[in-house]
Amino acid sequence: MALLPVDQALEKLLDGAEPKGTEMMPISQLRGRILATDLISKRTHPPFNASAMDGYAIKYKDAAEIGATLKVIGESAAGHGFHGTFEDGESVRIFTGAPVPSSADTILIQENTEKLKDGLIKVTAPAQPDRHIRLAGVDFSKDDVLLKKYRELDYSAITLAASMNYAEVEVFQKPLISVLATGDELVSPGEEPGIDQIIASNAFGVMAMCESAGADVMDLGIAQDKLDVIKASVQKALDSNTDILVTIGGASVGDHDLVQQALTEMGMQLNFWKIAMRPGKPLMYGTLGKMRFIGLPGNPASSLVTGSLFLAPLVRKLAGRAITTPVTTAKLTVELPENDHRQEYMRAQIQTDEQGERIATPFKRQDSSLVRVFADANGLLIRPPNAKAASKGDICDVILFEN
Repeated sequence: MALLPVDQALEKLLDGAEPKGTEMMPISQLRGRILATDLISKRTHPPFNASAMDGYAIKYKDAAEIGATLKVIGESAAGHGFHGTFEDGESVRIFTGAPVPSSADTILIQENTEKLKDGLIKVTAPAQPDRHIRLAGVDFSKDDVLLKKYRELDYSAITLAASMNYAEVEVFQKPLISVLATGDELVSPGEEPGIDQIIASNAFGVMAMCESAGADVMDLGIAQDKLDVIKASVQKALDSNTDILVTIGGASVGDHDLVQQALTEMGMQLNFWKIAMRPGKPLMYGTLGKMRFIGLPGNPASSLVTGSLFLAPLVRKLAGRAITTPVTTAKLTVELPENDHRQEYMRAQIQTDEQGERIATPFKRQDSSLVRVFADANGLLIRPPNAKAASKGDICDVILFEN
């Protein structure tokens, strides 16, 4: 199977991917969820004219001059309004957020008054007309569409939904991603590796990536390089109604790379295998029944680069989220040799120089096995296939990591 260009591979992978079904979730559990429908306000806010300050609800003409006196005949507090009327020369003590009595047309703030005996106040600074009153509906009105379908519900949107009087909201279901690391050489973090073993680290980064993209994640652990063990893990994913099974490692062509064989024997329809990119050439994609399958390479940089370019967009689409394409440009700070036929994604530090221009410095070491280099990078520098040698100051495409 010929090497597939990156853009064609992504197009194939996303073809037919649609958000899952919807579910109702309580307002207390909405953080990060995606609205499945427009949200229409059930109420007007504020529902009444409300005071924006502590002071006195008055008729403006009664307090237009310093020295005027008014009689306080009642009180309006939040949750306990004054629902009567008052005459000329009278006022109602009012607090922030309280309903403004119908007789009042302005608020005289308490700093501009002096308390006298017998329930009287004196004006120490003139009132101003139509001040310090939040009119009913100044924020929003009943039947306004305030949150649109596909909106990610952050703390501000959740606050608004609650203010609209929603106790629960319809959101897209999260896709379930099952992640399986493969290889006899792997042991879990915290264990003591044997003389020929290494710590399995990639899966945890991939799972975090999927959760960040909007998925629920199931950790299938580590499968030994045995067909029956790999098949048992795949079956567990199928039995759990997994939307995407992600394997890490075992997708190459060695005698111990058994993932493709196991899945093929279980009925997988292979869509593509091997991408014209570096790192991450041995990327595999197929379907097994309704479950999608992505086989990521075993080297850390390879799995994280291919995961960010292919897996994360697919997860986002299934979760009802927008597929972000954070490609921008930067100036090279170094010279680069010509590239071969594979599109290269170089781990890089992308910064802003003293002139405010974005600059990109690729790490000298780009081996796909290096974990630290990826953690130190904040983006990827893209070298197109067959790109000519680049000079310092040339403009290049870069991808900025979300964090």
